[in-house]
Amino acid sequence: MTPADSSLKAASRRKLSFLQTLRAVAWSFFGVRKAADLEKDVNQLNPIHVVIAGVVGALVLVAVLATLVNWVLTSGVAA
Repeated sequence: MTPADSSLKAASRRKLSFLQTLRAVAWSFFGVRKAADLEKDVNQLNPIHVVIAGVVGALVLVAVLATLVNWVLTSGVAA
């Protein structure tokens, strides 16, 4: 096993909750993070949770934008 494999396994055992990971990912979508919070997240977040939360966040963002565009087009505001 390579050192990268062991460090990934150690990182995946981090115990920060999935809800806290969602919160960190949501703030990163808006680009509003303090450097201290970023450092804390890097050391405490589970990378598997980050990937899942990122995909979920992207899907939610696309769904909200598609709904907003559909609403604007059907309401006649864009005409």
